[in-house]
Amino acid sequence: MRSIPVKTKSATYSVFVQPRLLEKLANHLASAVGKKTSLFIVTSPEIWSLWGKRFLVSFKKGVSIHVLFVPAGERHKRLSTVEHLAEEMVQAGAKRDALLIAFGGGVIGDMAGFLAAIYMRGIPYVQIPTTYLSQIDSSVGGKTGVNLRVGKNLVGSFHHPAVVFCDPAILSTLPAREIRAGLVESIKAAVLGDARFFGWLERNLDKLLAGDQKALTQAIEISVQIKAKIVSADERERGLRMLLNLGHTVGHAIEAATNYRTLLHGEAIAWGMVAAIDLAVTRRGLSPAQAQRIRNLLFRLGPFPRFSSTAKSLLERTASDKKHLQTAQRFVLPVAIGKAIVVEDVNKEELQTAIQSTLRTMKERGV
Repeated sequence: MRSIPVKTKSATYSVFVQPRLLEKLANHLASAVGKKTSLFIVTSPEIWSLWGKRFLVSFKKGVSIHVLFVPAGERHKRLSTVEHLAEEMVQAGAKRDALLIAFGGGVIGDMAGFLAAIYMRGIPYVQIPTTYLSQIDSSVGGKTGVNLRVGKNLVGSFHHPAVVFCDPAILSTLPAREIRAGLVESIKAAVLGDARFFGWLERNLDKLLAGDQKALTQAIEISVQIKAKIVSADERERGLRMLLNLGHTVGHAIEAATNYRTLLHGEAIAWGMVAAIDLAVTRRGLSPAQAQRIRNLLFRLGPFPRFSSTAKSLLERTASDKKHLQTAQRFVLPVAIGKAIVVEDVNKEELQTAIQSTLRTMKERGV
């Protein structure tokens, strides 16, 4: 089983990647966190109906397992949901020695991690992500949290998992749209940190889209390695880790403007990356030829959904993005395939122009 280390100042843990590891989950858990007799699983009814039996098959008698269900969807990623889950845990008798397990996509992982961070002032938790996007991105790095009406992930904490288990076999039940949206984040990782991986994605994208498990496993491993390296060097997003927000400033604004209902997260980030690419070319930091390579690879995953918003509305929503400074507009821009930088002097006119260009592209190439 492939192990990728994450080593930060406050925590050290491993991300394990192996098809069908769910079938021996109890042994893997015991090896990673010791024997636990009180487990609380946060998941959705849809995920549990598909994988619940496989999840439980390796556990023996003597282990108390409580399944806590939350509805699927970004709109449920709210403080009220976390409060409800905490009350369920209290009623079920969860103490500080309980182990919380996030078994779902990024929304469930973020909420369950935040719940673990605040329940009885902190209990351990494990990430078992079930989407491609959560396996390569949100399950790694310790960011947890929920959304407010005015913006995404504005309430949260850093609370690292004890271990992350990625089972590519779970992806076999995902809709093709989910895989495509997740692969946007792999392209993002390649653009900001690994030109060789970008070339690999260009050559192997058809295999990934066809669900080839060997290709998916390799893409997950490389994507996690890129993120783990960055997170290990900059745990609290003081500098290098900000690069992971490539495409997210405008992407988060699009999600908020559409009430988290129209696009999947990766689809919104794809449009956000289009804006970042346009801005980078305008500033002459990225060559038109390399910009076109990135666009071409992105749109091989599409077409992405259209959305209804104005440049003015999106621009206003970027102002509440938590990654900005009080006195400047912070933005991540690619300067070459495999390299990105953080700039802190993007003015409103530049950003509005990039957003307007993205909206035109969306009308031409969106569905």
